[in-house]
Amino acid sequence: MFFEFGIKDVIDIFLVALMLYYIYRLMKESRSLNVFYGIIVFVLIWLFVSQVLEMKLLGSILSQLASVGVIGLIVLFKEEIRKFLYQLGAHQRVKSVMRFFSQRKDNGQDEDKETIMPIVWACMDMAKKKVGALIVIERATPLDDIVQTGEQIDARVNKLLIENIFFKNSPLHDGAMIVSKKRIKAAGCILPVSHNMDIPKELGLRHRAAMGISQDSDAIAVVVSEETGRISVAIKGQFHLRLSAEELESILAREMIG
Repeated sequence: MFFEFGIKDVIDIFLVALMLYYIYRLMKESRSLNVFYGIIVFVLIWLFVSQVLEMKLLGSILSQLASVGVIGLIVLFKEEIRKFLYQLGAHQRVKSVMRFFSQRKDNGQDEDKETIMPIVWACMDMAKKKVGALIVIERATPLDDIVQTGEQIDARVNKLLIENIFFKNSPLHDGAMIVSKKRIKAAGCILPVSHNMDIPKELGLRHRAAMGISQDSDAIAVVVSEETGRISVAIKGQFHLRLSAEELESILAREMIG
């Protein structure tokens, strides 16, 4: 007799396929694709031995190996798992639901504007002088570990202060400046560098650091190129390149206020 195939089976197959697709993407980004293939081969062998051949002893051994292997994979790929969970929580629909339940004051937009405009003005002045800069704006994901790698400041966001931090003779100009809760928290901070091979070769280490922090958190990373004076923004692992003052202001307003 033919087995019954209903809507639940379709949903089950779809969810498994979706899960495998996301695991494949994570493995590919972390350059561990061979590990993914190995896991698939192991699972197929396990199912064939236990379900088709019904070998109880070998199936039991493989089941125990699978149980231990899951723990090992969690330890081995903890950063990838954390990134996956972050991407899940940062999904636009999830954020919309959370925003519905959260309360936000009406004057928050004005306060964000007071943070955005000094950054825009400072970036435009530094771009004209070809002064390199890397400004990271914290959002929902805390950047306390990044702040600890630099010199803590805790000052109001100010155009002149930003320009002084990234002045070429300043001891802090090579690192990143962290803006958190509408204040400059630290400067000279060290960021994780992205190893994404799709980043254009003409972009330097500042851009790779900006991409790295945007992949590891929901932070906004603003870069001023020392070589070209061009302004770029990295958000959610994506670059917005060659920005004008109006475009930079629009992106920051949309991401920080919207």
